[in-house]
Amino acid sequence: MTRIAIFADIQNIYYTTREIYGRAFDYRRFWQQIEHEGDIINATAYAISSQDTGQQKFQQALKHIGFEVKLKPFIQRKDGSAKGDWDVGITLDLYEQAAKVDKVILLSGDGDFDQLLTRVKQRFDTQTEVYGVPTLTANSLIQSCDHFHEITEGLLVAKRN
Repeated sequence: MTRIAIFADIQNIYYTTREIYGRAFDYRRFWQQIEHEGDIINATAYAISSQDTGQQKFQQALKHIGFEVKLKPFIQRKDGSAKGDWDVGITLDLYEQAAKVDKVILLSGDGDFDQLLTRVKQRFDTQTEVYGVPTLTANSLIQSCDHFHEITEGLLVAKRN
């Protein structure tokens, strides 16, 4: 059975699906789809810590699905800019897990991960897959993975009427 590790860049997926579709990514549907492809050894969701009860409920839902949720504080700088990304944490965790699984799945459109996926394939011969919103996923990331899956209607939370 194929051993799979999943790495979800929550902020990236949230903002890209909201911008293009006006809807949220359906992590439960995604999980059910991936379960049919093999054994999920590791699944980590990277998010920004929030006092918002909606965000806390969402993070609990991710845990219930099977994700480990890693939180990082949102940093508001004096100049008004903000910082709250998980690129280094995702990179370290994905690289470490790549030696232990047959396939890594990255949910992100961030081109900063292109070299990581290239290196994982070269070093560990691990299959690399990316799920991202087609128009907002960096071409370099799409080119660096073995298979790119477009996030489309089928992986979104149903519209409310």
